Amino acid sequence: MRIDKYLKVSRLIKRRTVANEACSGGRVTINGKTAKPGSEVSPGDIVEIRFGERLLKVRVEDVKEHTLKNDAALLYTVLEQNGTI
Repeated sequence: MRIDKYLKVSRLIKRRTVANEACSGGRVTINGKTAKPGSEVSPGDIVEIRFGERLLKVRVEDVKEHTLKNDAALLYTVLEQNGTI
């Protein structure tokens, strides 16, 4: 699945356009490599999202095309979080 779509489906970022901009701006990495909006993400990958001084690092647990709001947090495990995201 594309990283921009995954960020939206998992609700790590609320809108796909914002996820796309974050990837294009170099603020998202997958396994330590800068992610483009079309980069593929798979279970087991480590994703880091930076917004200014804030950092969120998660491990992808599952990839689904659609998910309910209450189940979105099951798609990832938070590994590190600095600041408020």
